[in-house]
Amino acid sequence: MKLVVQRVKNAKVEVNNNVVGKIEKGFLVLLGVTHDDTKEKADYLVKKLCNLRVFEDENGKMNLALKDINGELLIISQFTLYADCTHGNRPSFTDAARPEIAEPLYEYFCNQCKNNDIHVEKGIFGADMKVSLLNDGPVTIILESPENS
Repeated sequence: MKLVVQRVKNAKVEVNNNVVGKIEKGFLVLLGVTHDDTKEKADYLVKKLCNLRVFEDENGKMNLALKDINGELLIISQFTLYADCTHGNRPSFTDAARPEIAEPLYEYFCNQCKNNDIHVEKGIFGADMKVSLLNDGPVTIILESPENS
């Protein structure tokens, strides 16, 4: 499982010109699932994400987590995070999990974040989405599940 985490002042996702998810201060998370991902790997990343200390404290140091600032999450499924561009110029997506594997893990991940008392908004799995954000910093971090979790 792979996450691209962007600290944002605000973010939203639209499907067919309708806003389906919108947050203020927090993280926009692009989430990719590969074939060997499990709930255990998702749990590991949920813990990492929810406790990631990249928000500034009173001294201007990146020392606060989402809960500390009442931050929100906008989580978007993103199979293209597993694009393989090593051969030619057209990406291969064979490392991305099929929807029947990826969607339940995406939903599980979102629910586990909610279980950490964090407000979660989502995109629509498999939809053509338009994502807008105001990156704060900019701060962008890539989190990946360990191989043997």
